[in-house]
Amino acid sequence: MIVTMTPNPSIDHTVEVGSLRRGEVLRAQRSHVDPGGKGVNVSRALAAHGRKTAAVLLAGGAEGARLTELLDEQGVAVHAVPVAEGTRTNITLAEPDGTVTKLNLPGPACVDTELNALLDATLAACGHGTTWIAGCGSLPPEAADDCYARLVASAHAAGVRVAVDSSGPALARSLAAEPDLVKPNREELAACAGVPVRTLGDAARAAEVLRARGARAVLASLGPDGAVLADSRGVLHGEAPVDAARSSVGAGDALLAGFLAAGGGRDALGPALAWGAAATGLAGSRMPAPPDVDRVGVTIHPAVDGDRVLEEER
Repeated sequence: MIVTMTPNPSIDHTVEVGSLRRGEVLRAQRSHVDPGGKGVNVSRALAAHGRKTAAVLLAGGAEGARLTELLDEQGVAVHAVPVAEGTRTNITLAEPDGTVTKLNLPGPACVDTELNALLDATLAACGHGTTWIAGCGSLPPEAADDCYARLVASAHAAGVRVAVDSSGPALARSLAAEPDLVKPNREELAACAGVPVRTLGDAARAAEVLRARGARAVLASLGPDGAVLADSRGVLHGEAPVDAARSSVGAGDALLAGFLAAGGGRDALGPALAWGAAATGLAGSRMPAPPDVDRVGVTIHPAVDGDRVLEEER
């Protein structure tokens, strides 16, 4: 069992357009709606691979009810904690060349009693055999930024490992609680470490900064440059080919899901990269199922090429 906690989930409405032109009336080619939020996506990817998972989340209004229905349809066990305001809807505009423009709403305000109920529900969802809790995503407005730090402390007291995938103060404050894994992307890694990340060497050094602050391991997703994994044994770099990228939305969530599903150790980096690459080839925020995942071409490098400039910096 892998339990996910998503404080700020969403309904993700993806609209595919021929090209995005500001100030013009555009005709959509296709549109679809998916359950959204980082932890929700991790659970969706796990369920698509037949892995037992439970998604614990805050949900309110008609949108929250619809979110629960969508997850039920995908075979995800949902533990919805009610909030007074309605769950947010995010809009994704996807172009054929893989360019994605995403509009993320802030989400409903969250009071202390609602956040406490979410944390309690997450621990309550951990039955016998729970191997990981993944606390993922941004925090809703007015939520205390020690949310993930509290989750880590409570889970460790119960003997459960915790992964944190967040940003800003919520990620920074979680480090002192010593999460077993944090999974920032390049921008989040640079912001949390307080250093620029332009090369693979920069990414490796920034990951070690987060480990020095308390994280037991760091899995940093680097988009087309793959990912680096830093733990007590050193730093690994791996990458996976993507034949035709359609959307990067949710690719990091699929990467984390694959990593946790494979046990969360060094041997899990390859499967994680394969899951992440598969998500990149799917439209919108769809999560990959086994037929979508191909391990061919996944490469784990025994040493980090520290001078290699990241593609987004070239």
